[in-house]
Amino acid sequence: MKRYLNFFIALIAIQGDLYAAEAGMPQLDPKYWASQAFWLILVFTVLYFSISKFYLPKIKNNLDDRENKINDDIEDANKSKELSESKLKEYEKILEDAKKEVIKIQIESKAKLDKDIHEKKEKIEKEIEKELIQAQKEITELKKNSISDIHNISKEIATNIIENISGDKLNESSIKAAVEEISKKNVGKYL
Repeated sequence: MKRYLNFFIALIAIQGDLYAAEAGMPQLDPKYWASQAFWLILVFTVLYFSISKFYLPKIKNNLDDRENKINDDIEDANKSKELSESKLKEYEKILEDAKKEVIKIQIESKAKLDKDIHEKKEKIEKEIEKELIQAQKEITELKKNSISDIHNISKEIATNIIENISGDKLNESSIKAAVEEISKKNVGKYL
């Protein structure tokens, strides 16, 4: 049923439009052209003046302001770029000077340390040399002193051996002479 109702409404609407179409389009009727031209000219003239006097100046001002702001921003950016480049050059110069200073300090420190090490080495070598000379003197004195001790010990040992073997006590001067004779022959080897 709904289908028939929709069809009937559509048919009535189509017939109403067909009656209006028979009268024709009023825009194409020449008796209305003068009034249409008047209103066309009036509307476009008002539209033209309102756009040219009210809207275009505001748009132009906005565009000019925007262009000026962009130019100012570009100018500020260029100044900032130049400033940052100059700061970068200053930083690189400071860094270069600092590197040179570090190298200079390193060289001076190394030279000072080398000098200190050389002085301490010389001092220690002198102390070692003194100790060696003193030790050699002590050894020489010890050798000289030990020769008389060796003579006495050799004499006692020889006396004891001879007494133990022969059972008789010998003359100490003959034993002393024999020990001295043997030690004179061999003392040169050890001194």
